[in-house]
Amino acid sequence: MPWYEFEGRRPRVDPTAFVSETAILVGQVHIGPRVYVGHGAILRADYGNIVVDAESAVEEGAIVHINPGGTCHLAERVTVGHGAKVHCPRLEASCVVGIGAVLSFDVIVGEWAIVAEGAVVPNGTRVPPGVIVAGNPAREIGRVGDRHRSFWIYGKDLYVDLTRRYARGFRRLR
Repeated sequence: MPWYEFEGRRPRVDPTAFVSETAILVGQVHIGPRVYVGHGAILRADYGNIVVDAESAVEEGAIVHINPGGTCHLAERVTVGHGAKVHCPRLEASCVVGIGAVLSFDVIVGEWAIVAEGAVVPNGTRVPPGVIVAGNPAREIGRVGDRHRSFWIYGKDLYVDLTRRYARGFRRLR
């Protein structure tokens, strides 16, 4: 898997995490325990910092980056969906960023909030805890309920389990 040092800044990955060999980590990227970083994901912390806390998932094709001197912090059990683009300072615990969503500069997504698939969250937006946003530009369309939480707990547990399963059962054939 390509991990790159940049000007003395280098990735650190917990041994219980799974980082695909086709994912790219550049610079000051810290991957916590039982984190899943999918195939083709790019986490680029050449002039900022990226911290991914325990049991989060950065799914296939997602891109995570941050402004110079900034930190992009994905708190525990965050899900960043396939092909999402994250360029913001903070995703709070258990929030979800849907497939293909775009989070611009200075966006903060609250705990248990959901950014819907394809949503575009503009610069400076604060998504409150427990809110669902969708559209371009993203706007509130509802509140996270028990059924949402149950579904996402199930989904998050699937990715945590994948970190263990990949450690045992994933091997390159060619």
